[in-house]
Amino acid sequence: MKNILIFGDSLTAGYGLPASQAYPNLIQERLQQEGFKEYKVIGAGLSGDTTSGGIYRIERWLQEPVTIFILALGANDGLRGIPARETSHNLQAIIDKVRNRYPEVKVILSGMEIPDIVPGRYAAEFRKLFRELALKNNVHFIPFLLEGVVGNRHLNLPDGVHPNAEGQKVLAQHTWVVLKELLQ
Repeated sequence: MKNILIFGDSLTAGYGLPASQAYPNLIQERLQQEGFKEYKVIGAGLSGDTTSGGIYRIERWLQEPVTIFILALGANDGLRGIPARETSHNLQAIIDKVRNRYPEVKVILSGMEIPDIVPGRYAAEFRKLFRELALKNNVHFIPFLLEGVVGNRHLNLPDGVHPNAEGQKVLAQHTWVVLKELLQ
């Protein structure tokens, strides 16, 4: 069995939904449909988690071998206004821990963005940090996991922040487009 570890926050956990509707489970279903039965998706989403929390949390998810690692953290850093430099440093530390344990692992980084309504340079710096990390680490990249979902009330729960079941399908599709290139 080849493990695909999706490590993230409430978006990965499928906040407010049954686990079956969260995008890691939708990816698992797609793998089965497409005949990639040797892959097992492990959804390691924790609502509210930040990149600094992820550094401490990643170790216990590395007990089993990881073939493909999808890093989908950072949204909560953005919401809290954590400096982009700190978020970048934390994401790098997580990537390093995974690669140190499994040197052959294939990595996908899920980018996050903050709405441009946030004043100042922060939104641009935050967006840029994911692109720079992807290039620096030579990893596969999803430019914006919430593309087309953010701000669309038909794809979000009543809180306007977390994707509903239809929104989770969009997150699964964004992830699948990049993931399918790494499957053998």
